[in-house]
Amino acid sequence: MNEIILLKLGEVVLKGLNRRAFEDKLTSNIRRRLQHCGSFQVYSKQSTIYVEPQGGDCDLDGAFTACKQIFGVIAVTRALACPKDKDAIFRCAKAYLDQELRQAKTFKVETKRSDKRFPMNSMEISQYVGGLLHDAYPHLKVDVHRPELCVHVEVREKAAYVHGPSQPGAGGLPIGMGGTAVSLLSGGIDSPVSSYMIAKRGVQLELVHFFSPPYTSPLAREKVEKLARELTAWCGRMKLHIVPFTEIQEAIRAACPEDHFTLIMRRFMMRLAEAVARRTGAKALVTGECLGQVASQTMDALTVSDEVCALPVLRPVIGMDKEEIVRLARKIGTFETSILPYEDCCTVFTPRHPKTHPHLDEVREYEKALDIQGLMERALAGVERITIAMEGQP
Repeated sequence: MNEIILLKLGEVVLKGLNRRAFEDKLTSNIRRRLQHCGSFQVYSKQSTIYVEPQGGDCDLDGAFTACKQIFGVIAVTRALACPKDKDAIFRCAKAYLDQELRQAKTFKVETKRSDKRFPMNSMEISQYVGGLLHDAYPHLKVDVHRPELCVHVEVREKAAYVHGPSQPGAGGLPIGMGGTAVSLLSGGIDSPVSSYMIAKRGVQLELVHFFSPPYTSPLAREKVEKLARELTAWCGRMKLHIVPFTEIQEAIRAACPEDHFTLIMRRFMMRLAEAVARRTGAKALVTGECLGQVASQTMDALTVSDEVCALPVLRPVIGMDKEEIVRLARKIGTFETSILPYEDCCTVFTPRHPKTHPHLDEVREYEKALDIQGLMERALAGVERITIAMEGQP
């Protein structure tokens, strides 16, 4: 029988009457994610999703890697299917895990019997298969507490499956079950991590980036598009909305006090992101702000920024320190791109002494010198939309 991939469900198993909707969404996400790896049959039974290749040309290695990055899956393992017969299970374990069994010094067999019609219980299967493996590999010692190798046997409805230790999945909830949000994507370290974290809660993302030529270079834009592509491994296909921001920044510089540049700029960003959200049907905004990290991220400054929004603003990294964010950026593969030395619009016209504890009435008064409506309309008229697909997809 063929080698397959078994995916164990995470939080989805805790859902009540709507659990089936979560499982259906997850299997749909898996099918779409594996399209570039070949033809796979994907189906769910007994809290496990089965991914079975339908031909010899399927890229099982690529599919296994992709499955580890799909939200909603807590563990991933490659397994070999065999007939539901005790001797067939032993032969399968010996053939499939031969190299691991030769290298290990201690082992145990752990069995789950979902098919209660099988004549042996879990303990009896483990003892039988374990005894034969011990005879076949005399150097092995049984250690039921801390074995170097755990041989897993699962007796299920369709067949029995043998595999070694599983690898961690992405966890979280299937993308699409948490609604849609607009995530503000700069070229820094924090916003890609923030996007990843909110997508992990099942949220489909629309990305917004503010671009200020000639103050920001085409390389800065390419950097952001690359970050978006790197996020697709976790978040799936997304739309990137590139908003022209030069006119707004120049107007702020000409009409507003220098120490308020960043605050008023952030308020425009929130207004524009909310406008994109209204267009796309998104229900929230997502930012990479971390409390106290920079002058515009004090509690007073965040209050001033949020005042222009009616939609909720989600800040997944608000309580993390920089080392935690960097560690997560390395894990998801965005760190090396984020540190490329290309400026984004947030670093344009940076005040020498930014206001850290602004007053809302004061900010509103400064904004009266600006044609907010006109600036917004022209920026939104110039929005460019790019579909960011996963590698290997059009």
